[in-house]
Amino acid sequence: MSWLLIIVLIFLGVLFLLLEILVIPGSTLAGIVGFGLLFSGIWQAYASKGTMAGHITLGSTFVVTLVILYFSFKAGTWKRMALKATSDGKMDQLEGIEIKTGDIGTTISRLAPSGKAMIDNEIVEVHTYGEFVDQDKEVRVILVKDNKIIVTLNKTKV
Repeated sequence: MSWLLIIVLIFLGVLFLLLEILVIPGSTLAGIVGFGLLFSGIWQAYASKGTMAGHITLGSTFVVTLVILYFSFKAGTWKRMALKATSDGKMDQLEGIEIKTGDIGTTISRLAPSGKAMIDNEIVEVHTYGEFVDQDKEVRVILVKDNKIIVTLNKTKV
């Protein structure tokens, strides 16, 4: 096998390892492919060029990989790829909505165990204590705490 093919295998292996570490961490597929290519390149050096060439290839691959990883981290690669945007939005706030314990409403969606309901002419997200309530059923508010509305099926009709 030629040196060009061995170098290409090792280069692609290092490239896939960099992809695994810097771009798509956690996928493991790129890491496995990278290690496989590195192993194949080093093994081909041992098999076709001899033990001394294999040792040199193994050592130089190790050193070059460490140097590339060092400069990749030092160059601020993480900072360029990191998400810098912040989200200051709030989810389902009850500000301005006067819902209190005992209010009656109607489910808009199925509560399994959470969903949407119309209470005091406001569409809000509501939760149950584990019960499932079908759509268009009358519910009663039993607790309002920390922007969370807990309801139960209204079994007593007034």
